Amino acid sequence: MARYNDAVCRMCRREGMKLFLKGDRCFTPKCGVERRSYPPGQHGQGRARFSDFGVQLREKQKVKRMYGLLEKQFARTMKRATRMKGRAGENLLVLLERRLDNVIYRMGFSTSRAEARQLVRHGHFLVNGRKASIPSIALREGAVVSVRETSRKVARIAGALEALEGKSVPQWIDIDKDNFTGKVKTLPVREDITMPIQEQLIVELYSK
Repeated sequence: MARYNDAVCRMCRREGMKLFLKGDRCFTPKCGVERRSYPPGQHGQGRARFSDFGVQLREKQKVKRMYGLLEKQFARTMKRATRMKGRAGENLLVLLERRLDNVIYRMGFSTSRAEARQLVRHGHFLVNGRKASIPSIALREGAVVSVRETSRKVARIAGALEALEGKSVPQWIDIDKDNFTGKVKTLPVREDITMPIQEQLIVELYSK
């Protein structure tokens, strides 16, 4: 499977905002956007001019990189969102939020979605008491995510939970740190997603 192996801070700089791809590093002065707040490359400090298509493309790239999806994965998710009832853009964001790797990140068991994806692949989590190793699983309302008994001393998970102190957890998620479990109380809605995303631009891009 294809993977992006370059520096992820370049993605944040390219989109002109923090996508929080490096966990705690994004909250320090070492953040790439803080150090160099212009796009990467030879002409990064030049004046950027975008057509309507360019604006739509940048929005799609931003969301795709934020959630760590490849192009085909994102296109499949968009196609599924358009078949659902309601607004396609909002459906897209809700489907992305329901992914297992994103829910684990939101619960505070990892410091980034990429880290959550790796932990899932290594079999550290249970969903409703059963081992889950596919990061793209879409969780339903009432789903319970827990850390396996043998994985509760993993440094990454323990460190992420310690870093959760003082940080807010989305209202649609309930977390029990002492028992290393979390529950999807309700499905997320558009108001729960606070990142500056203009999902209508993505819908317009795929509708061409």
